[in-house]
Amino acid sequence: MTERLNEFAVTLAQLNPTMGDIEDNAAKARAARAQAKSDGSDLVLFPELFIAGYPPEDLVQKPAFQAACRAAIESLARETADGGPAMLVGTPWVEEGRLYNACALLDGGRIASLRFKCNLPNYGVFDEKRLFARGPAAGPVTVRGVRIGVPICEDIWLEESEDYENVVETLAETGAEIILVPNGSPYARDKNDVRLSVAVARVTESGLPLVYLNQVCGQDELVFDGASFALNGDLSLAAQLPAFEESIVTLRFTRNGEDWRCTGPIAEQPEGDKADYAACVLGLRDYVSKNGFPGVLLGISGGIDSALCAAIAVDALGADQVHGVMLPYRYTAAHSIADASELAGHLGIRYEVLPIAEAVNGFETILSGIFKNLPPDITEENLQARTRGTLLMAISNKTGLMVVTTGNKSEMSVGYATLYGDMNGGFNPIKDIYKTQVFRLASLRNGWKPEGALGPAGEVIPPDIITRPPTAELRENQTDQDTLPPYDVLDAILERLVEREQPLDQIIAAGFDREIVTRIDRLLNVAEYKRRQAAPGVKVTARNFGRDRRYPITNRFRDKGEGVSAPDETLMSRGSRASIDAFEG
Repeated sequence: MTERLNEFAVTLAQLNPTMGDIEDNAAKARAARAQAKSDGSDLVLFPELFIAGYPPEDLVQKPAFQAACRAAIESLARETADGGPAMLVGTPWVEEGRLYNACALLDGGRIASLRFKCNLPNYGVFDEKRLFARGPAAGPVTVRGVRIGVPICEDIWLEESEDYENVVETLAETGAEIILVPNGSPYARDKNDVRLSVAVARVTESGLPLVYLNQVCGQDELVFDGASFALNGDLSLAAQLPAFEESIVTLRFTRNGEDWRCTGPIAEQPEGDKADYAACVLGLRDYVSKNGFPGVLLGISGGIDSALCAAIAVDALGADQVHGVMLPYRYTAAHSIADASELAGHLGIRYEVLPIAEAVNGFETILSGIFKNLPPDITEENLQARTRGTLLMAISNKTGLMVVTTGNKSEMSVGYATLYGDMNGGFNPIKDIYKTQVFRLASLRNGWKPEGALGPAGEVIPPDIITRPPTAELRENQTDQDTLPPYDVLDAILERLVEREQPLDQIIAAGFDREIVTRIDRLLNVAEYKRRQAAPGVKVTARNFGRDRRYPITNRFRDKGEGVSAPDETLMSRGSRASIDAFEG
């Protein structure tokens, strides 16, 4: 008869894997296990698909990649013959010709058990149904005599329905004592509250303690914030790991009758604008470092967008890896040049001024014959932006530094940006940040610095940059509001159009001017071709451009804002009405 344990230790390895770097990810797993062994731990838990990186997208379909992941898991399994802690490691796994999102239990020198993800997400940023086969809702695995339920990420997110199984309920019914959930859950504002409510629902249903382990990293547009936690069976918060940083923590469970209970550290969590700023820092840091760039380069205009991006870049990489360039023309105000210089001084970055008049005038001379008898218009303004973009890319080619592009979500929404000009670059840390939040984040950074940031404390963005009316400075006395409504109005409309997909009539009924709403909706639609060519950037909202909101470029549909007619019931069969009702429900 197996001895009944009254204590059980689980080490949470909240780590930062690198997509496709299987050897390095395995090395991280070994190091975490060594720490767990010194802590006297029984089991080490790693995030979803840790050995591969998450989300692997179509990379996971390569047979060579699948084989390399399997070989790494088998090697780690052999190393558990030393009697140290068992490991639960996320990995892709091919079984009988089908590819699964799996979690492997490694113990006693072998692969002791495998669990496959049952509920595959296919919404928002996820498309796992086209990559993985659906696994069965299996029972618990046994580690040191303790029955552990291992639902994988989405397996706890949705309750039982026609397409989803309540995996936690199945685990409870088949004898699980503790629920350990490996996750790859990307950051979005207020996501922690959503995760906690999901976990509370599963604990309430099962009565079992639940550990939610998330990875922490930047992966292209996505940021994974960690922020792992544990709940006891009575819904009390047992542990909370920090957000946006790696953390290895051992939780010690004690049996009380039939129930397990644990206590652990409770780390304070950044919220709201602070969390968004930290996400931008982590996203840029990992994109630059994991893609092998020696640093970044950005145009510093004296405006607030480039100032915020420069601060984020220094916080992410350190001042020695950030190069700022001011590219003035005849419309560049003297105070813009002064503000840009002051910003660079506060941040301690390399900074240069390269006037562009000679280059712009050269382009105008070359084009003078073709443009003869045609009045000046936005073409000449765009020449300035494209000259700047060309020069920044030339410096990038010569130095290897990646160009950071600095357009905000408000501009990208309505196309207030120049292709092959200010849109040039490899990555945009504020791509999913509306202009009104850009102002808030700039003010926030002057009074606060996130944990682990490499930039200086105190005021880094000159106050004049924050208070001055935004301008592209492409013509005399230009301001953004010559072309766009005030940003507080614009952003409120865009949030309703983009994040909520509200009909125009509903937005107008909320008090917004019909003409402005209709115009912004038109700009949003016609700018799709620009967004399709924009650099990737950090996702912080619930619905970003690219991963979440994927619209066709060629698209004639327009919401005319004249109300939506009720469906004609006479044209619909009884069966079709029922299916629509079910969908809406």
